[in-house]
Parts: sequence; structure tokens; C-alpha cells
Amino acid sequence: MQRAFLYLFAGTAVSFLLSYFLLGSQGWELDLYYGFAFGLAWGTAYFLDDLKFTLPQKLAYSLIAMFILLLIGVLAFSLELAVPSVIKFSMVFVAYYVLASFRPSKSMRR
Repeated sequence: MQRAFLYLFAGTAVSFLLSYFLLGSQGWELDLYYGFAFGLAWGTAYFLDDLKFTLPQKLAYSLIAMFILLLIGVLAFSLELAVPSVIKFSMVFVAYYVLASFRPSKSMRR
């Protein structure tokens, strides 16, 4: 759990800094929100990459995380600006499991 929070904060910081300083900022608030989407996806994927979670549980928890992310985006910005964060979350979440599938143990933690 602690490492999942570390990935959440590190992913948020790295994504925010890259977006804000190198990729053309859309405003620090929106860059931070999109960075949080990246960090949340990485931390959630790492947390759920455990044998104690079944596939339906992983799906349910990831959908809950996406809903929370979308809700934050709609409340803070607008639906048009919140939807790309869900897309970014989904891409990072799937990328984590694609990378994990190449390992013989089917888990990035082992």
C-alpha cells in the first residue's frame, strides 16, 4: 500500500513536471489534474497487481477510480476537460498490465 502511494505521488509529480515545463502547459491546475490521472492509474495498477484480487475486483476498483477521477474533473473543470484524464488513466492502467503480461510470473512485483 505504501509503495502504491509512492507511485501515485511520483507519477503525479513526473507527469505534471513534464507537461508543465516541456510539453506546453494548459494551465498548472489542468496539468496537475492530468498528472494526478497518470499517478492514480500507476498507483492503482500497482496496488491491484496482487494475487489476492480477482479479475472482477480489479475491474470494479479501476472503474471506481475512473469515476472518482471523472467526478473531480467535472467539478473542477468541465466534462470536456475531464474525459481526457479518464483516457490517460485507461492507457496507463492497460500499459501496466501489458508490461506485466510479459513476465513469466504474470506480476510486476515478483
